[in-house]
Amino acid sequence: MAQDRQKSYADNRRKDLQFEVGDWVFLKLSPWKGVVRFGRRGKLSSRYIGPYEILERVGPIAYMLALPSDLSRLHDVFHVSMLRKYISNPSHILEEQLIELQEDLTYVEQPVQILDWKMQVLRSREIPLVKV
Repeated sequence: MAQDRQKSYADNRRKDLQFEVGDWVFLKLSPWKGVVRFGRRGKLSSRYIGPYEILERVGPIAYMLALPSDLSRLHDVFHVSMLRKYISNPSHILEEQLIELQEDLTYVEQPVQILDWKMQVLRSREIPLVKV
């Protein structure tokens, strides 16, 4: 009786994930949380990276992804539980801006607009915080 009730609760949350070849997915980072190549570790670090394109369905629950060259040390076949579907959104596409490089390969950053600012007081120091 109790087992049937628990099974029904678990089945409500369970879903069959299936992707098609050519779909874009995010890759879960949990097995590689300690790996430095994914950026800073901490509470606010990303949980998923990507999106990556699905190249091939290897089995009923495994997919081969098109990984970039900096992730070449990872195997390119992942279980379906490690993937999350990427839903395309036009706001995710950022327009590329040209950067003018100087002769010594440096550039000058120019803020576009100051949105907000405030003075943060830390003990005896005041630090200006500017949101650009």
